[in-house]
Amino acid sequence: MNRIETAVRESEAKHAGELVVALEAGLHLRALLRGQTPRSRALDSFSELRVWDTEHNSGVLIYLQLVDRAIEIVADRGINARVPQHDWNAICHRMEEAFKRGEFERGVLAAIDEVTALLARHFPPHGRKHDELPDRPVVL
Repeated sequence: MNRIETAVRESEAKHAGELVVALEAGLHLRALLRGQTPRSRALDSFSELRVWDTEHNSGVLIYLQLVDRAIEIVADRGINARVPQHDWNAICHRMEEAFKRGEFERGVLAAIDEVTALLARHFPPHGRKHDELPDRPVVL
C-alpha cells in the first residue's frame, strides 16, 4: 500500500491529472444477484470516491476487484475526450497478465506508470497544483 501511495504521488507530479487506486475484495452477494458487473461497480466507485470532482475533469480510477481479479480503469470526461478506451483496456490487460503470474504489486505499479505516461502526454503539468484526491489506495 505504501509503494502504491508513493507511486501515485510521484505520478501526479508529472501531469495535471488526479489518480486514485481502489481495491475491493469482491462484490457483495446482493450486488451479484442484481447482476452488477465489475465495470458497473467501478463506475459506482468513481462516483462515490468523487474522482469525477476535480477542477479540470482529469480524474482516473484504477479499480481492482481482488476475488475475481477484475480490473477497470475509469477516466473523467476531460481525459476520455483525449485518451481512447483501447488504451485503458490495454493497460488493464497487461495488469491482468501480471496478476496471473502472481506479480500483484508489480502489475499495479506498472499500470500506474502507464497511466502516468498517458496523462503526462495529454495533461502536462501546469504550474503548481494542489492534491485534490487521496494518494493512498482506498479499500472499499
